[in-house]
Amino acid sequence: MANTKKAENEVKRTGLYWPGKRTQVQRVALPFQVVETVNVSRATREEAPLFAATQGQEAEGWRNKLIWGENEYIMASLLDQGFAGKINLIYIDPPFATGTDFSINMRVGDQEWTKEASVIEEKAYRDTWGRGLDSYLQMMYERLVLVRELLTESGVLYLHADYRVAHYLKILMDEIFGKERLRNEIIWRPQRQGAIRDDSLPRAHETILYYAKGDSPTWHPPYRPISDSLRKMLKKDAKGWYYTRGQRTGRRIIKEWEKEEGVGLKTYVDPERGSACDTVWTEAGNYPRTDENLGYPTQKPLSLLERITQSSSDEGDLVADFFCGSGTTGAVAEKLGRRWIMADLSRFAIQITRKRLLDIPDCKPFEIVNLGKYERQYWQVHVNGEGVQEDEVLTRYLDFIVHLYRGEPVRGFTHLHGKKAARMVHVGGVDAPVTLSEINEALDECAANRFRGLDVLGWEWEMGLHDLVTVEGRKRGVDLRLLTIPREVMDPRAVEAGDIEFYELAYLDIALERRGSEAQVVLKNFIIPNEDLVPDEVREKIKRWSDYVDFWAVDWDYQGDTFHNQWQSYRTRKHPALCLESDWHIYDRPGKYQVMVKVIDIFGNDTTKLLPVDVR
Repeated sequence: MANTKKAENEVKRTGLYWPGKRTQVQRVALPFQVVETVNVSRATREEAPLFAATQGQEAEGWRNKLIWGENEYIMASLLDQGFAGKINLIYIDPPFATGTDFSINMRVGDQEWTKEASVIEEKAYRDTWGRGLDSYLQMMYERLVLVRELLTESGVLYLHADYRVAHYLKILMDEIFGKERLRNEIIWRPQRQGAIRDDSLPRAHETILYYAKGDSPTWHPPYRPISDSLRKMLKKDAKGWYYTRGQRTGRRIIKEWEKEEGVGLKTYVDPERGSACDTVWTEAGNYPRTDENLGYPTQKPLSLLERITQSSSDEGDLVADFFCGSGTTGAVAEKLGRRWIMADLSRFAIQITRKRLLDIPDCKPFEIVNLGKYERQYWQVHVNGEGVQEDEVLTRYLDFIVHLYRGEPVRGFTHLHGKKAARMVHVGGVDAPVTLSEINEALDECAANRFRGLDVLGWEWEMGLHDLVTVEGRKRGVDLRLLTIPREVMDPRAVEAGDIEFYELAYLDIALERRGSEAQVVLKNFIIPNEDLVPDEVREKIKRWSDYVDFWAVDWDYQGDTFHNQWQSYRTRKHPALCLESDWHIYDRPGKYQVMVKVIDIFGNDTTKLLPVDVR
């Protein structure tokens, strides 16, 4: 018996172990949905294959990707789309144990507001949920396995590791990549240090683990500029090479060594390229405090990512970041002529990154992508009703959403699924937008049973719905409210916290000005109906209705599929003012068009409105 137990507990190889460790990675491959294209001209707005032509910066059909959602699903879906062994460089900076990592300094009009973490952002990667550190390590193990599969044979991973878990992550990386694949442990020292404490030294560096997938990674040695004092000491030999005498320990500038009789050791230097870097980076930039600063607490400087990108990729290569935060990786890749894929769980990270990319001159077209209804379908079946009949799955889903809305499920109705106080509740499906006809059917059922209030909960909405259904509700004597189901309901940690808010759709008033074949959109009003959901500190900063608007964009020829962002205005720290009038758009041929206007408020919620245009 004792021998059996010993055999069961025998460790077969070196690695990092924790209770319940799973080495089989769940691979939920779901189709992607393009929800917006940016900087795509009218001539090229036809839909390209989602992941066509993965090789070459100018490859036909390729567009860079900004993806909103769980990165485990995203990476598994990329692998399913043929991206195994296709990414040249991956940089990730996963958060750990710090709730403030998810707070963001947002603009409210001409003032700033610190938006605290949402429930799903705060709990997603912290070590305080689940089984603590074990849960964090399991999360990272699964993602690192997928990262390795996505890399080319010459591809590399740079993992920016929190000091509290860097040693654990290094063992995980040795296990997944192989300890022989560790190229360097890089010490990045920003030009600032942590707080002075009574019981320890102030923290003054961060750790970046550099691993290669294969034996021959892409590598271009980085250099740093030489100092003025060293430049003054340089001498030139007969070949025109510059050198200093003696082995200048600590100079880190060695090009080659040469002993010369009567002279001793000479250390050669290339004054143009500078000095060769070692593993301690003291001049690779500080935490952004200038115009580069976007208000994201964990934002890294462009200079740090420039060094990494130039060292481990070539022009036209594909670079990825699956914890993209403020989008520094993509911004650098864009400027250096690399293709890129970025992903994040936070809608605010996606919004900040979108604006940052738009600020780059001549930014190439990119797409905003999510897993949309497919992720919700998977969640509905596999989380709330695996192994049961389809009608029971639907019932569980409807009851679940009604309970989260703090209502009570009801039976005996066709289109009414719950009741909250004196109001009835209709829940939209997971796989399609809520439509006008769907709401009318629920309104008819309310009117027939003399119910005077109806709340419709939906994930997505038919375009231009708000104005139409308000009128329909009044016709039937029913007070109607439309509220968005937040993505947080799919996260069990957020559900357990019991702090999920359903936001009522905002009211958007716009005018379309005409001038022959030209058109202009003017924002006239934007109203958030339920101001009780607006934090007090935000309400105090609101001076006018437009202060609620962070970003708005126009598609001049919406064709019922993807929103094509053809003009936009947005707030940044450098330019906090918002333009309320679009540029004039010229239609080059007569016809009937639809203008779609998208507004994103300071809470990250989308509101859209559709207007017809008849060009004669």
